[in-house]
Order: sequence, then structure tokens, then C-alpha cells
Amino acid sequence: MNPAVKPPEQVFIVGCGDIGTRVARLWQDEGVPVTGLARQGDRLTAAGIPPYPADLDDPASLSALPANQALVYYFAPPPRQGRDDPRMTHFLQALDQQSSRPQRIVYISTSGVYGDQQGAVVSEQTPANPQVDRARRRYAAEQILREWGREHAVPVIVLRVGGIYGPGRLPIKRIREQVPMVHEALAPLTNRIHAADLAAICVAAALRGRADTIYNVSDGDASNMTAYFNTVADFLGLPRPPLIDMDEAQQTLSKGMLSYLGESRRMDTSRLHRELGIELLYPDLLSGLNATCQQDRDDIQGLDSSD
Repeated sequence: MNPAVKPPEQVFIVGCGDIGTRVARLWQDEGVPVTGLARQGDRLTAAGIPPYPADLDDPASLSALPANQALVYYFAPPPRQGRDDPRMTHFLQALDQQSSRPQRIVYISTSGVYGDQQGAVVSEQTPANPQVDRARRRYAAEQILREWGREHAVPVIVLRVGGIYGPGRLPIKRIREQVPMVHEALAPLTNRIHAADLAAICVAAALRGRADTIYNVSDGDASNMTAYFNTVADFLGLPRPPLIDMDEAQQTLSKGMLSYLGESRRMDTSRLHRELGIELLYPDLLSGLNATCQQDRDDIQGLDSSD
């Protein structure tokens, strides 16, 4: 485990959605003030997080960012189109106008930057090979952020994260609508992490992550996508999705789902545990779903009773 750095005096979260709110609460529980960047601050205010109203698509709105000597988390997604992330570029240009630099920056990227590895294990030394634009955008953001960090002597930690699940993040709508999935023998290997564990990892990365270092993030419990959907359906007492072959999938499923079905890999997370000292609350899907599904079960029962 790496020695911890000095705890931050303030935290600034760019992209303060579910994970950002979870991270904010963890730091607030430690008495550290947190500010969240948002286009409209009503939701953050309701969550007890002071907002900094700004729009990453509008560079003029990014003046006077509260990032001086702060621990910065960058969780904002790239735009939906293109191969680059102009939002990251706008943010870094705004930081260049500050009187001092952030203490360090933690960025959430995606395991998709590795591309299709045909089920092989990927470590942080595995060369990136993004094969779809959503992953290319994330990899582009990684590259410009890490280069900026090196040029300005600001520690940057990149978390390459598998699929995130947790309350409000389960594929309930898809399962209820009986959208088909491919047979399990055809389904790609997937990597997941519970939202609560990811938030704790974000805190650990800020305290113990090495500068200019990548960490693979998943629970290490790799299974396949169809098994995941089936397990969620079973937990919620819903029918499993119907199964189809790959030819039918090409005609039936969305381009987005087909892009996920076209990639298979397993993530080596040994660096995560060795250097950040992580002890997961939910080291496998069953434990995570058991903690997650009660509210979702109640929601399903309420929906069914009104049908």
C-alpha cells in the first residue's frame, strides 16, 4: 500500500451525478468541504453539496473555478459524438488561468479503452486499443489530462472502470420489456463494480494513488453479460430475457448493445488492491445485488400491483 498523502482541504467535483454525490458525502463525513460543478445547481443544493454553476461546453462559464489547491475529481462524460473530449480541453484551459494548481486530479475513465481482448486478462500495462468512439473519447481525455498533469507537476490518477451497478443502475426496464440477449455461450465477459465500492475507491485513489498512474477498477468477479441480466432478473423475481443467436442479435439489438457484445476481457485488479489497500464491500455480484435489490424489489412489486 502506498503511503497516504495529506488529506485535502477542499474537494471540487466536476460531473456530480450518482458517483460524484457518493464521493462528496464520504468527504463531507470527514469534515472536508465539497463543491460540485453543475449546469444547474438545484439538485446539488438539495443533496447538501454547494454548486458551482458552469457548463463544460461553454468555456466562458469556467472562469474562477474553485480548484486552487483542491482535490479535483473529473467525472463528467464526454460529448456523445466524435473521438475527442473537448469538455476536458475546456476544463484544462480554465485551470491554466488559475493562480495555483489543484492538489491532484482523479479521473474516471472506462475499461473500454482496452477494446476487445477476446476474453484475455488485461492489466494496466496492456496497450490501449479503443475500438468504438465512446471509448476513443475517454482515451483521448486520459491522454490530454495525463500530459497536462506532467507539464504542470499535478498528480493525475486514472481509474479505468468496468460496468457500474447499484441502486437505480440495474437494467430493470430492459428486463421488464423482455429485450432479448444472446445465448450465454456467445456472451462476452464483463467486469463490474458496485457504486458504493467505486466511491470508496475514488477516496482511496486521492489519498494513496501514485501520480500519473492507471488503476483497473472492478470487483474481480468476471462473468458474462447474459449471466448478469439473468441474475438481476432472478433477484427481482422477473422473467429472464429471451435468448437469441448472434445473427438475430445483429437484426434485433441496438448498435450500442452490439458494441458491448463485440468486446470481451477480464480485468486484473491486483494493483488496485496492492497500492490502494482496497477492501470491497461487495466483492461479487450476489453480495452487491443482495444489498441493492430490496428497494428495486419494492418498486417492481408496486408496479406489478398497479398493472
